[in-house]
Order: sequence, then structure tokens, then C-alpha cells
Amino acid sequence: MDNVRAFPAPTPAADDLPVRAILPELAATLAERPNVVLVAPPGAGKTTLAPLALLDAPWRDPSARIIVLEPRRLAARAAAERMASLLGQRAGQTVGFRTRLESAVSDATRIEVVTEGLFLRRLLSDPTLSDTACVIFDEIHERSLDADLSLAFTLDLQQALRPDLRLVAMSATADTATLCRLLDAPALVSEGRQHPVTIRHAKRDLTHVRDLPLAAAQAVLDILHAPPGQPAAHRDALADGAGGDILVFLPGVGEIRRAATALERAPAAILPLHGELPPAEQARALAPDPAGRRRVILSTSIAETSLTVPGVRIVIDGGFRRAPRFDPGAGLSRLETMRISRAAATQRSGRAGREAPGYALRLWTEAIGRGMPPHDRPEILDADLSGFVLATAVWMEEMGGENGALRFPDAPPNGGVATATELLKELGALDERGKPTALGKRMATIGAHPRLAAIMLATRTAGESALAADIAALLEERDPLRPRHTPGAGGPPPVPPSDIALRLDLIGGGDHPDADRGALFRIRQAAAQYRRRLRVPAGTQAEGDVSALLAAGFPDRIAQSRGGAGDGDFRLSGGGSARIGRADPLADRKLLAVASLFLRKSAEIRLAAPLDPDNLPDTLLARATEQVETALDPVSGSIIARRRVRLGALVLRDRTETVRGEDAAGLLARQAAATLGTAFDWTDAARQFQARVAVARAELALEETLPDLSDEALAASIEEWLTPWLDGVTKLSALRDLDLLAILRARLDYADLSALDRELPTELSLKGGRIKVDYTQPVPVASARAQTFYGTSETPRLAGGRVKLRLALLSPASRPQALTADLASFWANGWADMRRDMRGRYPRHDWPENPALAEPPQPGPRRERR
Repeated sequence: MDNVRAFPAPTPAADDLPVRAILPELAATLAERPNVVLVAPPGAGKTTLAPLALLDAPWRDPSARIIVLEPRRLAARAAAERMASLLGQRAGQTVGFRTRLESAVSDATRIEVVTEGLFLRRLLSDPTLSDTACVIFDEIHERSLDADLSLAFTLDLQQALRPDLRLVAMSATADTATLCRLLDAPALVSEGRQHPVTIRHAKRDLTHVRDLPLAAAQAVLDILHAPPGQPAAHRDALADGAGGDILVFLPGVGEIRRAATALERAPAAILPLHGELPPAEQARALAPDPAGRRRVILSTSIAETSLTVPGVRIVIDGGFRRAPRFDPGAGLSRLETMRISRAAATQRSGRAGREAPGYALRLWTEAIGRGMPPHDRPEILDADLSGFVLATAVWMEEMGGENGALRFPDAPPNGGVATATELLKELGALDERGKPTALGKRMATIGAHPRLAAIMLATRTAGESALAADIAALLEERDPLRPRHTPGAGGPPPVPPSDIALRLDLIGGGDHPDADRGALFRIRQAAAQYRRRLRVPAGTQAEGDVSALLAAGFPDRIAQSRGGAGDGDFRLSGGGSARIGRADPLADRKLLAVASLFLRKSAEIRLAAPLDPDNLPDTLLARATEQVETALDPVSGSIIARRRVRLGALVLRDRTETVRGEDAAGLLARQAAATLGTAFDWTDAARQFQARVAVARAELALEETLPDLSDEALAASIEEWLTPWLDGVTKLSALRDLDLLAILRARLDYADLSALDRELPTELSLKGGRIKVDYTQPVPVASARAQTFYGTSETPRLAGGRVKLRLALLSPASRPQALTADLASFWANGWADMRRDMRGRYPRHDWPENPALAEPPQPGPRRERR
């Protein structure tokens, strides 16, 4: 790559670090260009020396700060303390730090080491970074969501308002080409100084990841107990890491505790190292043992980068890490234990060779190693994006740009963005156009997940604000109520009760034998910080309705019992279901506000508060819809009305209501439309009227004048024409009592009705009497006994002859004998045959030779039957 300059590692003195060789070039590059990518391996000194080298840069105003971003709290504090020590100072003077739970800064601070989340909050509250000259992104290769956002925002700021702002991206294993292209920057590469590390793989893979703590502990014991000169199972360990400390990488706190239990009698100091430890215990793992004992540091991936753990000569790598993975379909994140990448494995093994030749044991086979991904997946591809989407919307609103203008190494997935957008709209943070609301802008500056920010901004009193701060701090940290695993019991530890009130009582000073003191300490620290942000007066007691506040942040996680009492099966307002242990005190509640779900094969409720269905909080009612729903009883045909309060997929209240006429009318009309042929009493007169209108529309070109009365059209417009006739009707069976002919005739005005009766009469008047016309036939038919047509010489005319008519001549027994559209022709040509047949069968009836001239028989007096 043309813009990459490599510097060979010098042979340093004991107090030298390899990155010193390129610091002059770093300063020179930033004097000419605003951005640079600095690549140096672990232990090269980039985190501590690069910021110090820029203090005297001519482009930095003496009062402006250099911001250094670190992915973890522990790394931020350690980096600041190390830089301060190099200046002969304490953290908080020239070099300071800020994390979510602690800070050490002053007016004299010029290098400020901050966690990525805090820097993102600063960007949203001060988009111009008015007091900042340079931002250094350390460990950029970890690709956290906050780091990606911060980098995109600062690049946008640099382009729009601050061309003087310097940006430095630093990493040990970064995708240099992508970063250089993104920042339009050259890369400076230090070869570093790495002692050789002997790497060995396990002969067999673990059967299951749950076996990892014991396997790691056994590997430690094998090394610690190997006699000098006979390294046994780890022949290289004594040669390359003799006497050195051992760094063991495990996925999480649970595995660290299990491994520590298995190593209780080991001849070494066993020290945990993870982000949940109090600072004093973290410091123990980052310093030599005061008594000179050999140390075994059991660490999460926190020691993979950024931190220097002195004295380590041996690394035992379990090969797994734990990270959140967001499921857009479920709307939940789950912690997954997954294989690390090959790049991460290289980083970990390199920890053994920082000070001298070392040894790394990988607890997986070489075959597994070949199948590992080359790099860890960026968080933006798998994380809950609700905070990302809100921050982006607020930033672009402030800067007056469009979202597509921001530059990211990887674009966020569409599904994750869509899910986050819908949640933010439900929380009231975004409007229907996706623009931030006034509430959304306040939520973005709180410095918490949007759900937690919604909780803290739903309060009305100081006591509620104090309670909301406690809830937010609790939900950000690990559950402080953690029943201990009984050794030898087998299986996972028991699940603690889900009632969130138990935890809030602990935060307020209560006691419980299973309370995690370290977690409580961090929760109280975070709660105090949130109280300050909410301007809660000191000493304010937390009070208020816990369930109402939870409903403000988790409206999609209102859970309603769906089975029998106490079975623990719940339906969620946002869709889906969740379970709670049957032994849990909340299992028999009808309604819960759920704050924490744990996703295994299905969702399990871990933290919740009971809701009173008869006294729902305003935070819920504001999102619920209340409506009267009517239904038809399929047995009785009666209308049943119920007033229901709905929240998403749930019915929170359901009460019987008096049926209102308009509600019943609509339901009856819709049901009648589905069963039009049977719902009404369709008399012949009604069907004939319907047919006459159809003939008039088709044959007389009156489609625009007369309404369409076909079954299909009547069903489609039924509420329009039927509703006015349904006053007081509450049963489907009552529809058959309606005069359907009158209803249909009412759809035509007087003039149209008069024209219809004139042009298409229901009956024809002949010498022999009146005969009905059947308009339901394809061609209208007038049927009568033959004698009725005597004296009629030609076919009667409908609509002046514009509508065809056929005549059906019947026998005295009313059976059809002839069908004709031309009566004159029939009398002349067909009547003789019919006359001959009829005279033989009905000799008492008159069968004249020329019916056209004959007089029709007159009805005589009826004879009395004896």
C-alpha cells in the first residue's frame, strides 16, 4: 500500500518502548494532515506514548485537550495512571480519565482518557468538541458500536465544521486498508518488539464449553506441579516461561469463579481479572505480587488488548469469549459464548512474549484453529441498534445532514435498524418520519440505553426520579441477587426470584445472604451518577410505582398470564411469549411489567414487577387503545359487546358493555354481507325488483342512473344501504323481518321508480287477464295458460320494444307447451300442432283455429263442490 510507512523496531534500552521510533513521524504527519492510522503490536507503547508525544504539537492550542478513547473502564484508568506516572504525576493532573463510575480530571488536565460510551454522550451534548484538539481511537480494531459511531460523528464534524480537528486511529491488528480509506489517512506501522512465544495446541477438543474451567485449571496445575527438568505434559512451559506468571483466558465471570474454586490449593496467588471487580482488586492483578508469589490471573478478554499484565510468561487460552448477540425477530439480546477469531488468538498468545520468551497453550486442536474466523465480527452487525439509531438521528438533526452521509466501516443491517426504529417510535423518541422528538433528544443526552432513558424521563417527582435512577443502574449491571452454586450439586445454580423489588431493597440498604457486594457497589455508584444527571436533591428517598416506570421503558414486555393460575406461562404485549419458574412468587400474577428477559430456547423472565389490572399506570394507558368490540354469538345470533383495553397483543381489560346501536348495526351489516342470500327473507317480489333494475341498467343503458343491486354490489355497500334500517336491531335473525323489497325500492327516487314501472312492468295486461313477467330469466318471460293469450295478435312490448320478451304458453295443467318471442308467427305456424295435441287431452276447453281473433274465456260462476 503506497501510503503505509514501516519503521523497523529498534533495539531499545530497558526503559524504551518500540513505538518511540515512529513518534517523530507521527507528529510530523499530523502537522501536515488531519488524520493518521497508527499500527503497532501489543506492548509497543502506543497507548501511553503517542498521546504524550502530541502534547507539544504546534497545532494544539495550549488549553485544548487530547481525548483518548478506550473500550473498557479498566483500560481507561490504567492508561491514564501509566501516562501520569511517566510525567511524575498522579492521574487527574496533566493526564486524567473518566469512566461511567469514576473520574480523575481537573482544570489542568490536557490528556483525558475516556470510555467510548462517555465520549459519544459528550459528542451529542457538544457536537463541535470546542475544547478538543485531537481524538485518539485506541484499539479501533475491536469495532465496538460506540467506537464506530464516535468515529463516524467526528469524521462528519471534521468535514463540516472542524477541519482543524486531528483524528488518530490506533490498533494492533486493524484492517489498515479499510481504516486508511475511511479516514483518507496514511498508516504508520511499527514492527514492535515481541519475544518468541512457543505455541502448543491441545491433543483433544473439549466435549462442551462447560468443561472449560476445569480443563483450564488442570492445565495450570500441570504447569505449576511439573518438577524442574521434567516438564511432563508441558515440556516447553518451563523452558520458555519458567517461573513466570500464568494468564488464563476464560469467557466470563462464571467460568473464572469455577476455575478459581478448582485452584484453591494451587501453590500460587489466584487472581481474577474482569470488568466487574472493584478498582482495588483490578489493580492487584495488574501489579506484581507483594509477597513475590507466582500469580495465576484468570481473565476475561479484558486482558486481550490495552492492558499490560506484568510478569506473564505463560498464557493458557480457552478459545472462547462471551458477547451479546441481538435477535431482531425476538427484539432481545442474548449473551452467546463463541469461538474467538484467529486474530484474537494471536493477541492473546502475544501476551506471553512481552517481557521475555514465553509459552502459550491453546485448549483446542489445530484442526479447530484452521476453522476459526480470521477476525471477530464488528458489534454493529449483531448488536441492539436502538441507541445507535437514536444517536444518529439526533446527530444528523443537529448537523443538518442526512443519515447516508455518515461513514462506517460496515453498514448497519437493515433488519436491526428497522427493529430499533420501531422501538424508538413506541418509546416516543422518534416521530413517524423517523425524526427525533424533544423527548428523544433528552433521552440521547442521558447516557443510557433508550429504554432506561425513557424510564428516567417518565418521572414526575424527585422520589420517582431517584427510583428511576436506581432501576436504570440495576438493569445496566449484573443481577446483584445471585444464589451461590453448591459444589458437587451439578447443573446450573438456582435462578433467584424475579421480583425486582428485592434488588431495589438491596440498593436502598437492605441485606440478603445471596447479595453480590461488588455488583451492589457498582449499581449504587451508577445510581448516584444518574441521580446527579436528573438533578435529584441529595438524600432523596426512592419512591413510586416500580411497574409504572418499567412500563415506560418496556411497553413491549408487558406480560399477561395465558394459562392456569401459577403455571408461569405469559404472553408479551410486543408479541411472543415468556416463562417464569412455577416456584417463583410472581408466577401466579395475571399481569407483569418485565424488565429483563433471558433468551435460551425460549424467553425466561428474570426481573419483573406485578401490575394491577384494575389500576393500570398512566404510562401504560397512554400507549393502550380502548375500544368497544362487538361479536356475533354463533348460537343465538345475538350481538355481544365488550369494552377492551388493548396493548399490542394483550387485552389488559375486558368488560361486558351494553350494545350501542351503531356498533350492532355495523356488525350485523358485515355478517349479512357474508351471508346475503340467507340473512334476509328474499321474496319473489324482491328478487324480481332486483332483476328488473339489472335489465334496465343493461338494456336501457341506465348504469349511471340506477344503482347496482346485484348480490355482489349489495354486499360491498351493505353498511351504506342497510344501516338506516337497523335501529334497535341486535339479532341476526331479526334481519328476516325486514321488508327487503321496500329497502331496495328506497334506493331509487320517485322518478326512477315511475320509469321502471312504466318501461318494465311487473305484469302485462291482456284481454285474457294480467300475467306476471319473470325478469330473473336471461330473457324476460311472461307465462300463462294459452287461453289467456286469446285475442292478442302479437307479442307485447317492453320499453317500447327495446327489451326482448318471450311468452310461455301453458296447458290447462300449467305445463309449458310452447315458448315464443313472436306470437303472431306462432299463431300462424305453430298453433295447429299444439291445438291438435291439446284438443285430445283437454276436450272440455276451447281450442279455436285462430286464437288471435278468439275471445278469451270469461271466468264463470264457481260451482259448489259437494
